[in-house]
Amino acid sequence: MKAEAMLFGGVAGFFGGSAALYGVWSKDETGTVVLVVACAMAALVAFFCLIQYRRRGTRAQDRTEAEVADGAGPVAFFPDESLFPIVTALGFALTATGVVFGLWLFLIGLGVLARGVFGMVYQYAHR
Repeated sequence: MKAEAMLFGGVAGFFGGSAALYGVWSKDETGTVVLVVACAMAALVAFFCLIQYRRRGTRAQDRTEAEVADGAGPVAFFPDESLFPIVTALGFALTATGVVFGLWLFLIGLGVLARGVFGMVYQYAHR
């Protein structure tokens, strides 16, 4: 993850420098804010990659002398099928429709949306 952290750190630096120059020369608030947000998003990804590198150490992909077999093993956790994404989508649709048709439908949609989101978050809490 060290290479990824350096890559996204460079992207964040580019957007930060672009935002500073653009803000000074153009005096346009909208474009400057967009560039600052792009810088913040790239910096967030770089920070995440750096923290993962510090926690887990170097991976086989980070070493130049590594073999393909060094990266073998379980790749990741792949969840089983779940109905919670459908419940979340239905809750979002009801909430958005409730904005148009009334508070009663908005509150029902908010409840369904909350159930779907909490279901997805805590679905594998026992794992």
